[in-house]
Amino acid sequence: MSTPIRRALISVSDKTGLIDFARFLLQHGVHILSTGGTAKAIREAGIEVTEVADHTGFPEMLDGRVKTLHPVIHGGLLGIRGNAQHEQAMSAHNIAPIDLLIVNLYPFEEMVAKGADFETCIENIDIGGPALIRGAAKNHDSVTVVVDSVDYPAVMAEMTANGGATTQALRRRLAATAYARTGAYDAAISGWFAGQIGDTFPRRIALGGELRQTLRYGENPHQQAAFYVGGQKRPGLATAVQLQGKELSYNNLGDTDAAIELAAEFEGPAVAIIKHANPCGVAVAGNLTDAYQRALACDPVSAFGGIVAVNRPLDAVTATEIAKIFTEVVVAPDASAEARAIFAAKKNLRLLITGGMPDASQPGMTLRSVGGGYLLQTRDTGRITAADLKVVTRRAPTDQELHDLLFGWVVCKHVKSNAIVFVKNGAAVGVGAGQMSRVDSARIASWKADEVAKGRGAAQADTVGSVVASDAFFPFADGLLTAAAAGATAAIQPGGSMRDEEVIRAADERGMAMVFTGMRHFRH
Repeated sequence: MSTPIRRALISVSDKTGLIDFARFLLQHGVHILSTGGTAKAIREAGIEVTEVADHTGFPEMLDGRVKTLHPVIHGGLLGIRGNAQHEQAMSAHNIAPIDLLIVNLYPFEEMVAKGADFETCIENIDIGGPALIRGAAKNHDSVTVVVDSVDYPAVMAEMTANGGATTQALRRRLAATAYARTGAYDAAISGWFAGQIGDTFPRRIALGGELRQTLRYGENPHQQAAFYVGGQKRPGLATAVQLQGKELSYNNLGDTDAAIELAAEFEGPAVAIIKHANPCGVAVAGNLTDAYQRALACDPVSAFGGIVAVNRPLDAVTATEIAKIFTEVVVAPDASAEARAIFAAKKNLRLLITGGMPDASQPGMTLRSVGGGYLLQTRDTGRITAADLKVVTRRAPTDQELHDLLFGWVVCKHVKSNAIVFVKNGAAVGVGAGQMSRVDSARIASWKADEVAKGRGAAQADTVGSVVASDAFFPFADGLLTAAAAGATAAIQPGGSMRDEEVIRAADERGMAMVFTGMRHFRH
């Protein structure tokens, strides 16, 4: 069913495309109502417009808080066309039908993102806008509602094709979009408000997001997927611009996020190489090139087809090294023109520029869906310094061992449990991830290091003279003994096992240093 548009109400904070749309409406004989700054902009463009206050006979008041909250406006949106009782009431009270509503909301989310104070954020909570949108969307059989300028062309196309009318199919789609917008808006407000009063887990939560892109498929080709941006503002995937390469997949996005978050943990030049959500190489160095080469050396076989994240603007020399093997994604806060040109020759490589790195210490939430609900937790921002460590063995770690132990502890936080990481001179040299027993993770990390050594013809693995980090306590001595057999000279772990004394004794017997953190870093 096509419904002609004869009267429109326009009230927008984002005036993108406004004048062209308003001029189109005027050309189609549409009577335009508007408020405040929107009316001023339309009038200054030479387009005839009626102020809402003149239409209702009631002035804007309370600093603009009350302007569209009036029966003449809401009645014009909610009155059911063809309903005799509604039409009689509208006629009796001089309520003219409003056929098109164009509203976008006060920029509350933008104010929060800018760090505005409490009062400013409160004043940017739109009241009349959501009420108008919800009313118009409810009556979408008769009213067309537009909440985003990207939908202006669709409305204009339908009006052009249908003699100034829109179809029910379009109105229904726009109504769904409208309710999603008000829902996301309220989610942003309720989430911010809960944070303001320190309510970490409020009685109800609302989630909102904006579609960034639909994906080719999910984890597997028979699954559908999409990427939405929402929640806490944080540099990374949400801010990334893809400069080249084919479309990102669901798995690419998950791995890229893991890579960014790990690289962001370090202050100096750092590189993280991720494969299937786990690090297969991590290193810090005096420059990105050295860090990349040392990260790659951990497991060059697994790095093939992996995700590389750097925490500095990417330079040409590092880009040249990365381009030597097939890499799915490279993500950086920025990249030089020379680095971009080098990657341009690799058509299948995706280059993402985030504009910054996330703050690893920034509080926030992580969310996971489960059957019938959600698991919500605070982000793992736990950090340990040398002063927090408890030496539990006869021998204390050397300065170099201590440096590597703290590095390994950070890396462990980003490895799927059970996690074992061998570290030597600021680089991971063996990673064991996601095993059902800790000793198996230690065995895998050791075996991988041995295979890498054989591949390059080295006499021994880099785990000889390394340190080992464990994301949770060693429940038995076997995991530590495996690490010792691989050549580890020191260990870092949370402690807290019923068999801590057994594990400490095993370390002492082999001359190892061991420190307890008192903190666990499970990652499932």
